[in-house]
Amino acid sequence: MTPSKSNKPTKSPISRKKPKNRTEKIKQRLIAGQKFLDQNPDVESVDLLISDINGMMRGKWAPAEALKKINNPGINLPMSLFGLDVWGREVEATGLHIDTGDLDGFCYAIDGRISRAPWAKRPTAQVLMTMHDEKGKPFKVDPRNALKALIKRFNKAGLNPVVAFELEFYLVDPAAFKRTGKIARDSDTGGPEAQNMYSLSELTGQTDLFADIRAAAIEQGLPIDTIIKEAAPGQFEVNLKHRDDPLAAADDAVLLRRLISECANNHGLRATFMAKPFLEWPGSGMHVHASILDDDGQNIFTGKEGDILLRHAANGLLETMRDTLLFYIPGFNGYRRLQPGSYAPTRIAWGRNNRSVAVRVPASEDAATRLEHRLAGADANPYFVLAGILGGMLKGLEDGVLPPPAVVGNAYDRSLPQLSDDMDDAILDFEKSAFIKQLIGKDLQKIFTEIKKVELAAFLNEITPLERSTYL
Repeated sequence: MTPSKSNKPTKSPISRKKPKNRTEKIKQRLIAGQKFLDQNPDVESVDLLISDINGMMRGKWAPAEALKKINNPGINLPMSLFGLDVWGREVEATGLHIDTGDLDGFCYAIDGRISRAPWAKRPTAQVLMTMHDEKGKPFKVDPRNALKALIKRFNKAGLNPVVAFELEFYLVDPAAFKRTGKIARDSDTGGPEAQNMYSLSELTGQTDLFADIRAAAIEQGLPIDTIIKEAAPGQFEVNLKHRDDPLAAADDAVLLRRLISECANNHGLRATFMAKPFLEWPGSGMHVHASILDDDGQNIFTGKEGDILLRHAANGLLETMRDTLLFYIPGFNGYRRLQPGSYAPTRIAWGRNNRSVAVRVPASEDAATRLEHRLAGADANPYFVLAGILGGMLKGLEDGVLPPPAVVGNAYDRSLPQLSDDMDDAILDFEKSAFIKQLIGKDLQKIFTEIKKVELAAFLNEITPLERSTYL
């Protein structure tokens, strides 16, 4: 559960020499697709990817030649893809569908995100894109663009966030699970009840899979750090290194989920990032480590004065936690994860070197002082998660209010403000929040709210097999 020890900016494996001016930068973007084709003449097709409102990949397949136009004129996709629910169904209340004529947007490649898809059976490329309108301006409903606007607020204040994601997931044997409800093959986990937290032997059982994951990450420029056996049978965690580019860090997270899933498929397993796939075992989280650099590249949280700023930022996270809960727990299943003693937080609290709280200050050297946000589920949208966390930290720094005393010991049994375990409450708090409106804009606030209302209604209108077996 520990990311890289230093909180200094990590050099991106996909970095390159910065262009001298804006014209040169645009030129590099325009030729990026052709340059990739020249270097990879065997590529036959390309997966054109964009992350939707739920952080799920949408897009289309195309011949490799499509890369020639990826930034000029761009790839057309309907703007309404940001008005789809988790099942890919249109949510009319978003106003993005037929009411607008179902407008097309123009999707451009994100810098450095054209790469090979090494898990594919045929030579294939993939490109991660972001959406713009007909005038070439970033489409405000794209969550990535909302995060980008927030980062500009930091930069105008002479600040730059440094962040790292940790992703937990289960490896499930699809056939065995369908037949018996087991998590994975006995040969992989030592049996269905083998917990073996931090076990190296459990990692050895998946040597080939994790070797493929690391190799694919290198191919795609994803800065993987440690891989850990987690608290349940078949559960693992992959950590990414710190980035001094929050947008790149969120891009890493959405691409890493796809990479792990595809590599697992090739090994006859399914990787699930579902927040709570098994009632008897811990859920899977998306933990985020964050610090902030000043104009001189120094961590503002170091030293005695820095500790005051750290506490200000922590208080901002606590004060906005109810407003942003829907970002962190966006699905009906995720609220099952918030259980006492499960290492998923249930209280609005912070602490030092304490994994029972929602906002933790990890044990570290002074230069690496940071906050760890432990609330989000592994299935959340990384762009929204980061927007909520960084927005809360920025508010805390601007307000300059100190938080309550840090919790020492078990936060689960303390009389502290409690997080809601009800999706309905989270939707209402999100919908009425002035903080959310200021953070991402009223249009995106409304769209996300309407989508979540529809998703919640679908679950509430479902009669479970247990109900039928009990009352029929």
